[in-house]
Amino acid sequence: MSVVDAGAIAARVKSIRERIAAACARSGRAVDDVTLVAASKGQPVEALAAAWEAGLRVFGENRVQEAARKRPELPATSEWHLLGPLQSNKVRPALDLFTTLHALDRPKILEAVAREAAAHGRTVDAFAEVNLGDEASKHGFAAGGLAAALDGLRALPGLRLVGLMAIPPYEEDPEGSRRWFAALRRCRDELRARPGWQDFPGWLSMGMSHDFAVAIEEGATHVRVGTALFGPREYT
Repeated sequence: MSVVDAGAIAARVKSIRERIAAACARSGRAVDDVTLVAASKGQPVEALAAAWEAGLRVFGENRVQEAARKRPELPATSEWHLLGPLQSNKVRPALDLFTTLHALDRPKILEAVAREAAAHGRTVDAFAEVNLGDEASKHGFAAGGLAAALDGLRALPGLRLVGLMAIPPYEEDPEGSRRWFAALRRCRDELRARPGWQDFPGWLSMGMSHDFAVAIEEGATHVRVGTALFGPREYT
């Protein structure tokens, strides 16, 4: 495993913060409206510690087991988000580790999370994942009929549905992703316009290392940045 360059990570954090601020300025938004989630899958805990020293507080992991190993190594003030899909048999340990779940992709898992959280007197923040491109290789609710699919899940005890998440089809040019981000924003706006959805926070988890600036311009509230922050992933 290579030695972690804390200085390089600090410089990347500064650069990403500046790019977030510039995207917010272009779109007339407040910087505080955007949460930078450090997508730390496959990164050594030393890299996460360097990011924490540089001011990051929100870390996103794709797997429950990896988060369980890393979380005790960082300060307790760190906030942990699950960015990957959640299996039913991992719900209980996930709720012990994460405050926010970004990729709940089907009614069954939303119901399981709500049931487990309510049983322990908790409420967990959750995003519903939307498969914008209707790709067979990806999970998520279909954009068409999204409201009907979520209406009965929105008010489950133990669950606070805070927004929508998407990993759209990859576009080499970040500008090519704009239409997908705009589509997720429209899904959110359509939900907000429905009776009973007035209290829906409507957060949008979209945008990664190569296109997060475009995502912010289209309304992203949470951007999931990994490679641009840490460099290439390392797997053991």
